[in-house]
Amino acid sequence: ATPESLKAIDRPLFKDYWERFIGSIDALSKKGQRTVFRLTLVKGWNMDEIKNYVTLIERGRPDFVEIKGVTYCGGKRPIIGMKNVPWHQEVIEFSQAVCSSLGETYELASEHEHSCCILLANKSKFKRNDQWYTWIDFDKFLELQASGEPFTAEDYIEKTPDWAVFGAKERGFDPVETRVGAQNRPQGC
Repeated sequence: ATPESLKAIDRPLFKDYWERFIGSIDALSKKGQRTVFRLTLVKGWNMDEIKNYVTLIERGRPDFVEIKGVTYCGGKRPIIGMKNVPWHQEVIEFSQAVCSSLGETYELASEHEHSCCILLANKSKFKRNDQWYTWIDFDKFLELQASGEPFTAEDYIEKTPDWAVFGAKERGFDPVETRVGAQNRPQGC
């Protein structure tokens, strides 16, 4: 969310990395199709930058903000270790703080606990009659694309399954799938 943290975490190749980053955010703000920001939280590195993330979100006005905890990949001398991986509850709390700072525009719409991921969605575009429509109707999208007529992200929305909505007892796990836990034992949702 700052030039310093972006440089430390992403190790950019170009000296004008921040200007390029801001240029991308400005370009996304002008898109008519679905846009998403993905924030990867690294405990001890960027989880205290809520105000700066909010500024970037307000600038880019994405349809969605996916907030995910970093995935530890190991290595002989990792810079980022297990101590830097946030728990799902920490990602939820960070997401709630971002939403609170953004006002009424976004809300926690979906989650996937196993992926340590939360989806914020623009309420005015993707919440209808107190139901979330964050999924894509791909057949409708292809039909619209083939028509050659202009269309927006709202023209090909599909209802979010109940199990994927934030706060559902399944916590984002599709109930028709089988989870496998320690020692290869199936687990329920």
